[in-house]
Amino acid sequence: MTHTGQRPPRRPAARMAMAGAAMLLVALFLALGVWQVQRRAWKHELIAAVETRIHTDPVPAPGPDRWATITAGADAYRRVEASGRLLYDRTTLVRAVSDLGAGYWVMTPLMSADGTAILVNRGFVSQADRPRLAAGPAGTVRVTGLLRITEPEGGFLRSNDPATGNWYSRDVTAIARAQRLDKTAPYFIDADRAMNAPGQPVGGLTVVRFSDNHLLYALTWFVMALLSAWGAWWIMRGDRRGARG
Repeated sequence: MTHTGQRPPRRPAARMAMAGAAMLLVALFLALGVWQVQRRAWKHELIAAVETRIHTDPVPAPGPDRWATITAGADAYRRVEASGRLLYDRTTLVRAVSDLGAGYWVMTPLMSADGTAILVNRGFVSQADRPRLAAGPAGTVRVTGLLRITEPEGGFLRSNDPATGNWYSRDVTAIARAQRLDKTAPYFIDADRAMNAPGQPVGGLTVVRFSDNHLLYALTWFVMALLSAWGAWWIMRGDRRGARG
């Protein structure tokens, strides 16, 4: 006899598979949440370290013997100093937006006595003042500022184009190649205000800011884990209810 209103045959294997998939998602989301918590701790350590670096006395800029070991975590935003001749005829202008508006970062090589070069961001020049940009002091100069890590490939959703002289990021390797510089440091120096003078770029505009959204991301992943756990419970509960029916 056929009874109307009967439930369709249960599929415990399918339900178990769905519940298992939900539990895998729980594990994945929990792992991502823990990872974001760890990233947050690392970010806070980095912020504290950078805050200390930018307020200390300058140290000599790393030489060739240290170039291979320079990292963002250990060296970025360290106050450094270097001496040499500024090669104004090899200056590269990199498009920028600063507190002073739209314009360019003025990247000029500093040639040391040992023949090595360090790119120096002498500062910002607006689009209107670009035609009046003048060369700076001649002879040996001392530059102080913050060590910055290279910015490869481009920025503002646009790629650097060395052939046309259009630069959108401070890509040390590419700029050095375009300006035919040998033995160039893999970092650049953001010059401070010491070099500021009429007709010169405005230095000391470095913005030290780090995004810190890791807590929000962690909470998002943990909520996703909770929802996935609820989904697994709901699936298994439905299976148990079906077994009693």
